[in-house]
Amino acid sequence: MSELILTTFDWVPEMPRGFVRDVRVRWALEEAGLPYRVESVPFRDRGPSHFAHQPFGQVPWLIDGDVSLFESGAILLHLGHRSEVLMPVEPRARAETMEWIFAALNSVEMASLPWGLLKFSDATGDGPGWAFIDGFLQARLRHMETILAGREWLTDRFSVADILMADVLRLVDRFDGLASYPLCRAYVGRATSRPAFEKARADQIAHFAAADRKISRD
Repeated sequence: MSELILTTFDWVPEMPRGFVRDVRVRWALEEAGLPYRVESVPFRDRGPSHFAHQPFGQVPWLIDGDVSLFESGAILLHLGHRSEVLMPVEPRARAETMEWIFAALNSVEMASLPWGLLKFSDATGDGPGWAFIDGFLQARLRHMETILAGREWLTDRFSVADILMADVLRLVDRFDGLASYPLCRAYVGRATSRPAFEKARADQIAHFAAADRKISRD
């Protein structure tokens, strides 16, 4: 197998640490036991080589031999094809996993992300814009609460779909947005108590903390 290289920012502000999306890829790689190394690109000075790998100037991206992939969902789907730990090989089970991958990204994250961005920026309020975004998310969470009734994971076993869905919901939980959704909150708790997630998150935070120390020395 070719070497896997995960690229993320060299530094980010304090607020998003633990939530930068390379944590999803780290988590999947740790679950699958796939060896990898981490490289960095500047957060403040995003040059042509960065945009050559990630055309929107974001992170992460993954290099697998002569393949360079951006977008966390695409990366996790790629890793799922490399590891049965992340995605089953049986056709029906694989199809079910893939539909939940896209549900996490398209049905739930499209509601949670604008909500989370407003929370991050402290831009919530009583206006119609916030009411619409909050209502949109609440509708998705009500559906997820029903879906998770009687389920440990989205499919018969933990998969890459759960990495994505749990990380999407984890952002909501950061701002106590799952307080009225105990099954969603319990699901996030089960997922984030897994050793692979704990290591992935700790490694990401340590990565940015090392940049802080370097900046202070310079």
